[in-house]
Amino acid sequence: MSASFFNGADLLLAADCAAFARGSFHGDFMRNRVTVIGCPKLDAVDYSEKLAAILANNDIRSLTVVRMEVPCCGGLDYAAAEAIRASGKFIPTQTIVLSTEGEILRNGPGGHGAAGTGSPAGCPSSRKV
Repeated sequence: MSASFFNGADLLLAADCAAFARGSFHGDFMRNRVTVIGCPKLDAVDYSEKLAAILANNDIRSLTVVRMEVPCCGGLDYAAAEAIRASGKFIPTQTIVLSTEGEILRNGPGGHGAAGTGSPAGCPSSRKV
């Protein structure tokens, strides 16, 4: 998956609910980044495959994951780590974890994903509309 807007981009992988939890999401995280969103609990897709294709076929400068504190959002960390491994590239990563109230709980280096962290257990009940 190659697209000119990815080349030289700082990529943001965000939980789709994160923007609703933090009112300043756009200014805090999206500005000057190309954004892709998803929900590991509600989307029946392996993000790591699509993300690996983006990373492998484009010149991505950095990857930031913004996720919620709920366990199901760990799937975004896992997808990012797997995609970077599959791409064969070194891409600086950062993970930002938001509380359900939108506060930043953790802001640090990425790569925190581990096998099994994508489980929806403990994720608040929600529906995609």
